[in-house]
Amino acid sequence: MKLVTYELAGAVSLGVIDPQAGMIHPLSESESAYGNEMVSLIKRHTTLNTILATEAVRIALEEVKLLAPIPCPAKNIFCVGKNYFEHAQEFTQSGFDATSKRGDNVPDNPIIFTKAPTTVTAPGDDVPCHDAVSAQLDYEAELAVIIGQGGRGITKAEAYDHVFGYTITNDVTARDLQLKHRQWFIGKSLDGTCPMGPWIASADEIDAENLSIRCWINGELRQNANSRDLIFDIPTLIETLSAGIRLEPGDIISTGTPAGVGIGFDPPRFLAPGDVMKIEIDGLGTLENRIAKTA
Repeated sequence: MKLVTYELAGAVSLGVIDPQAGMIHPLSESESAYGNEMVSLIKRHTTLNTILATEAVRIALEEVKLLAPIPCPAKNIFCVGKNYFEHAQEFTQSGFDATSKRGDNVPDNPIIFTKAPTTVTAPGDDVPCHDAVSAQLDYEAELAVIIGQGGRGITKAEAYDHVFGYTITNDVTARDLQLKHRQWFIGKSLDGTCPMGPWIASADEIDAENLSIRCWINGELRQNANSRDLIFDIPTLIETLSAGIRLEPGDIISTGTPAGVGIGFDPPRFLAPGDVMKIEIDGLGTLENRIAKTA
């Protein structure tokens, strides 16, 4: 099942999307049971092992505005740095990594940071260029895990039982701020720099260990990898995070980006106003956003 948060005539609702037909089926209990909030639905249905009731009406996709599945302000957005072998190497060698020495390419343990909830941006919306504070915006295509059943001390063996579903994120990063502050939060948390969507695919639909991940900038393929190449897999990430932190329904874990980001080129190829970022992941659709021409 593919779930969306959408806006129609100024009202926000939850629905089930049929991408091939280009239609949305509104959820019958979107308002009464969930308050039109995806996190409330996830709390009620930590796993989607039953079919949610939908209304008989169908709405054409072009009639609605898709929002981020978990809109701003989102829940916790946990992110993972240097989690693909080739990206770990390109990042360390780029000169923008203030956390490790050259040659120290592969981390011994997951590198976890967060993005502020105000970073979340809808599919199709512009990402602010933030030219007053950064001249080095970069893109990062990522597979994101949505937590269903919360908990602390979750083991690897239990991890997938706690996954509600998956979506796409773009971890847009201000590289100059990331380097300047020698800690990633500010460079990762400029407003509007986490495009997310277009939908959440329920865990039963997705083989998260074998997903092709691709990213185009202005039509040029820059990133092309597979989730099987993760250094630390999803069960490891969930076990690591939950060891001392209680994960909650609706928490987001963005699992890391593969090689091909802007700082991997010589010279680096940073984003400019008007640039179009398009990300595709098997079963999760297409997430496309443009860099705004004004901050």
